[in-house]
Amino acid sequence: MENYERDILIGKIRYTNAWPMYHHFDVDRLTKPSRLVVEVPSVLNQGILDKTLDVAPVSSFAYGVGSEQLMVLPDLSVSSDGAVKSILLFSRKPIEELGDVSIALTNTSATSVNLLKIIMSKKFGANPSYVVCEPRLDVMMAEHDAALLIGDHAIRASWEDHGFIITDLGEIWRAWTGHSMTFAVWTVHTKFAEQNQDFIGELVAAFVHSKQQSLAHLDSLVAEACNEIGGTNHYWHSYFTNLCYDFNDKIQAGLQLYFDYAYELGLLDHKVHIQLWSNNTLTQVKG
Repeated sequence: MENYERDILIGKIRYTNAWPMYHHFDVDRLTKPSRLVVEVPSVLNQGILDKTLDVAPVSSFAYGVGSEQLMVLPDLSVSSDGAVKSILLFSRKPIEELGDVSIALTNTSATSVNLLKIIMSKKFGANPSYVVCEPRLDVMMAEHDAALLIGDHAIRASWEDHGFIITDLGEIWRAWTGHSMTFAVWTVHTKFAEQNQDFIGELVAAFVHSKQQSLAHLDSLVAEACNEIGGTNHYWHSYFTNLCYDFNDKIQAGLQLYFDYAYELGLLDHKVHIQLWSNNTLTQVKG
C-alpha cells in the first residue's frame, strides 16, 4: 500500500448543485488525514487529470477524457431527467434558429460546453463558432449571439431582466434523446482506489449519507443557498428536488450516449466505457 506523507486531497465543487453531498460531510471524521479542495469544476477537472487530487467530483466530460485511469464512485452524480435549471444558453433568437453564429462559452466547465456542441451539431445541424469567456453575461452577449453559463452564474443570470431567450440544455437533451443527462460524477484514480479500498468505501458511505440527510431535511440546505446565493426558499426547494444525485442504470445509459456522441464528433479521442468502483471489484457498465 502506498504511504501518503500528505493529506488525501478531496475535491468539492463550488456550485450549489453539489451541496447535498457535502452539507453533512465532515472531512475531519474520516479515518485518514484528508483535506477538501473547493473549486469550480474546471479546476477540479484539471486536478484529477494531473493527479494533484486523489478523489473529486468532476465534469462528466473530464471523466471521459481520463476514463482509462479513473473510476466512478457509485450512487453519486449531478444529473437531471429534463430541465436542470443551471445549465443555460442565453440568446436573442431561439436555439433552433441560431445556425452558424458566434457563441460565448463559460470557462468554468467542460461537460456543458461539449453538450452544447453535440446538440448544435447533431440535433440542429449547425456549426457555430465558439469562444471561451469569463462567465459574465453582459460582456459575453455584447460581442456574441449567444452565451452558455453554468452553475450559480447561470442561476443568477436567469433571475435578471435582460430579455434574452433562456434554453435549458438538460431539457433539450431529454426531449431529443429521451435520456437523462449527467453533468458531474465523483471519480477516483484507479491506482489510489486499489491501494485504499477501505478508505474509498468509507468515503462513498460518507457522501451517500450526506446526500440522503440533505434531501430528507432540505430546510438547512435551502437556508444556506438563500443566504449565499440569494433567491427564495421556493426556488431552492424546487432546484434541489429537481436534480438527481444517484447514478443508477438509467442515468448511466444517458451518460454513455453522451460519451458516444462526443467520440463520434471528435470531442473525445477514445471511446469511453464507464468503470464503476465497488468494494472489491471493478465493475464495467454494460451498454
